Amino acid sequence: MALLDDLADELARDVLDALDELGDDRFYEKVAKSVGELSPTLQETFMTSIRLRLAERRGRRTLEAALAKVRG
Repeated sequence: MALLDDLADELARDVLDALDELGDDRFYEKVAKSVGELSPTLQETFMTSIRLRLAERRGRRTLEAALAKVRG
């Protein structure tokens, strides 16, 4: 369902953008719990988006570190 994916991903992006400002790198778990009280389906899609975005961030940092090492 496109609406489900869009809503979950938009929320995930906003929550991840707020993590540093909030100083709580696990804040997304609180949001997931809150969402899940009304919609377990949205909760799972949100968590999938969070996991994908966190994995992409980690992969990008690994790539950037490796390139920085090679480049000097």
